[in-house]
Amino acid sequence: MASQQDVKRYLAYWFQLGKKVVIDNGAATLQPQKVIAGDRYSDEFEQCWQRIILPESGDCYIEGTRETIAELLTPGWDVSPCARCDMPVPVKNLGMPPLVCPCFDLTTWPNTELPPPRSPVNNEEQLKAIRDRLLNVVKSTRE
Repeated sequence: MASQQDVKRYLAYWFQLGKKVVIDNGAATLQPQKVIAGDRYSDEFEQCWQRIILPESGDCYIEGTRETIAELLTPGWDVSPCARCDMPVPVKNLGMPPLVCPCFDLTTWPNTELPPPRSPVNNEEQLKAIRDRLLNVVKSTRE
């Protein structure tokens, strides 16, 4: 089952590549301009997420896909890397996988010359992890 965090990451990555989310059964789209704010998702992204998960928003899905966000939050789905571009895509636990990855209509993707979309990073936690690895290397060379 795809967790809520997996589905949020899926949306965040595709928003970073310029994809929109269709809401209100096709009547409108959402696309936050800023997705990440340091070590968390931006307020604009969080507002989009809250609107997407409201039942009143109807069927919501990334443009070019058929799987709704509500479907992805059920036990029948996981989010895994695309075989073509390594971006997160929905994968059905049983039955046939989706026909296309959302990258199918992005003519400039995959582009290994640009940094790929990412999740928020806690700089303090990353620096602590680097420090701990360095301390382990120093300890092992002394022993």
